[in-house]
Amino acid sequence: MDSKKIGDRLKELRGDKTLDTVASDLGVTSMAVSNWERGERIPNDEMKVRIAQYYNKSVSFLFFDE
Repeated sequence: MDSKKIGDRLKELRGDKTLDTVASDLGVTSMAVSNWERGERIPNDEMKVRIAQYYNKSVSFLFFDE
């Protein structure tokens, strides 16, 4: 899956939560979350696992399934 699709999926899952809330919950900056959602960067493998747990989804669903 390309970075734009991953970003769209992450943004959709964030829903009404603010970037700051998600960033704080994940222990990263809001800029990091914004970069992921815009498809400018892909989180590292450890962060992929944390994001998947945070949204109660599989890593495969978030980052690999089309």
